[in-house]
Amino acid sequence: MTDPTATLGKIHPEHSLKLLRLLQEHPDLSQRELARALGLSLGKTHYCVRALLDKGLIKMHDFTHSNNKRGYAYLLTPAGLCAKAELTRAFLHQKQAEYETLKYEIAALRREVDGQQA
Repeated sequence: MTDPTATLGKIHPEHSLKLLRLLQEHPDLSQRELARALGLSLGKTHYCVRALLDKGLIKMHDFTHSNNKRGYAYLLTPAGLCAKAELTRAFLHQKQAEYETLKYEIAALRREVDGQQA
C-alpha cells in the first residue's frame, strides 16, 4: 500500500480527501464552487485540482458540445478511487487516535471538576 500523503506533495491530505470526495459526488462543480465548498481560496483550489490532474487521480471531461452541460466535469480515475480509499483510511485512523486522546482529556477534566466540587 502506498502512502497517500506522499502522493500529492505539498497538498494537505485532508484537502485532497475532501476534494476527491466532492468531485466524486459532484463532478460538474466549477473550481469557484469547489473553493467555496472546501473553504479554500480559488488559487489554492486550482493548485489542488492541478495536482490531482497531474498525478492522474482525476481527469477532465469536456461537455462543451452538449446542450445540457456547462463545460467540464472532473472524474475520478481508478487511481483516484484508490487514493481516496487510502486517504479515507488514514484520515479515519488519525481521527480515531484524536478521539481516544480527547476521551482521556475529558475524563481528566471531569475528575478535576468533581474534585473541586467535593
